[in-house]
Amino acid sequence: MDAIEAIMNRHSYRGKYRPDPVPRADLVTILSAGLAAPSGCNKQTVSLIAVDDPAMLQRLREVIDPSVGETAPAMICVLTERIVAYRDRCFSVQDYGAAIENMLLAITALGYQSCWYEGHITDEDRIGQRMARILGVPENYELICVLPVGVAVSAPIPPKKKPASERAWFNGFRTDGEDVR
Repeated sequence: MDAIEAIMNRHSYRGKYRPDPVPRADLVTILSAGLAAPSGCNKQTVSLIAVDDPAMLQRLREVIDPSVGETAPAMICVLTERIVAYRDRCFSVQDYGAAIENMLLAITALGYQSCWYEGHITDEDRIGQRMARILGVPENYELICVLPVGVAVSAPIPPKKKPASERAWFNGFRTDGEDVR
């Protein structure tokens, strides 16, 4: 699958996963794709933990309430460090956003499915902090997102998207714009 195919075929998957393990080589490829993402002022604020041990997955799932990706045979935990990059600016959100999208595209290209779970992990109940403690993550890192990884039991259902003519234009903002296709 080429890059454009992966972009056009990637959809969030919230269904059940087959129990087939994700080979370590594929997890390494996914992690490498995440680490290859651009980083503001090259501060490299993103770190990643792949979890494929069933016992560790179970421990992590016990703190995720309501549960997500509970049947996925692997999970990637995305960590960030809030590091000032330029003047008083921190680009960690952009850094981890780019890393996550790279990994989601790699996951799709390798024939797996996933979903970006962030808000669920960083809400007031601090699920991410509890997961970080289980994984032995130092205090200066924040576990910001989890990506379950596995082979889907059923095909993802693509969401309805607004037409490009309502969201993308040439040479300025338009409501009667030239359709981008």
